[in-house]
Amino acid sequence: MDADPVEALFARGVTDGLPVVPPTRERVARAVAAAGRAADELIALVPPNNGRATVERIAVNAVMAGCRPEYLPVVLAGVEALCDEAFALLGVSGTTDAVAPLFIVNGPARQALDINSGLGLFGPGWRANATIGRALRLVWANIGGARPGAPSMSTFAQTGRFTYVIGEREEESPWQPLHVEHGFDPGESTIAALPAEPPQIVADSKSRSAEHLLTTVARSLEVIAHHKAMGLGDTLVVFSPEHVRTIAQDGWSKAQVRQFLWERSRKRVRDLIPGRDGGEGLPERALAAYANPQTDETLVAKFRAPENLKLLVAGGPAGRFTAIIPGWPFAESPSRLVLKKIRM
Repeated sequence: MDADPVEALFARGVTDGLPVVPPTRERVARAVAAAGRAADELIALVPPNNGRATVERIAVNAVMAGCRPEYLPVVLAGVEALCDEAFALLGVSGTTDAVAPLFIVNGPARQALDINSGLGLFGPGWRANATIGRALRLVWANIGGARPGAPSMSTFAQTGRFTYVIGEREEESPWQPLHVEHGFDPGESTIAALPAEPPQIVADSKSRSAEHLLTTVARSLEVIAHHKAMGLGDTLVVFSPEHVRTIAQDGWSKAQVRQFLWERSRKRVRDLIPGRDGGEGLPERALAAYANPQTDETLVAKFRAPENLKLLVAGGPAGRFTAIIPGWPFAESPSRLVLKKIRM
């Protein structure tokens, strides 16, 4: 009797701990054909081992993840984003922090492929979200070589390392969607990638004005990394449809929301002394810039600039919640959102 192909793939160490679909020649060929690109086309070199991610090798991992063939263009664009220098995948691969690549799909591909941007979008039950994210994780592990302990040293890791894909619910947003804001046309499809921690849920069912609601969100932003961590890079703020309607009724633009959150999350130098009120505080080299840090009222920014706060709308129609998704707060170079066009 032939060996069980699923067990054989487990034995080869090419799974994520869950069963995978055997990548037969026929299945891989269908995925490559759906991409409309040559099987041997090189898409990227995947850190940490700089493995060669060709269309065919990516298709193998997409098949194992359970992707439909038509998902492959999204996976290919996701690999490009993942391997962009600005994403810093080498650092993400070895960090002790609990970050995982988060992907956000915008444009026509979101609806064409039925990518969930609504109810339960961070959870299970949606094939496109689950398998596209899983395929990208398998590429990172099987082609790039990122495995627990070699070199991944994440203290806790997180479930986003199985799969972490959402869509933006553009039709519920009063603002330009994420990809248009970053220079793409509304009719183009994109995938954005960010090294991200798990979502932190902010519940506010009482506030009925933009200022009151955003004050709640700003106070919640303070705890990213720890309450004295300053100078952070890109972070996502995902407003539910109910919360964004509260903001929109007062006519606030994205720029106004960003500026408000950025200003309200600043802290005084005297509140950032190491050891006082817990937390690590500002490093000595930063405190040396102030004549008397113990009493200095100068405000220090939690985020390097308002533009580091990336705003989008997603989630189910009921529930007054906002999700804060921190970027990689402990990176030497602050985390950055990377967007790539999907060639449908």
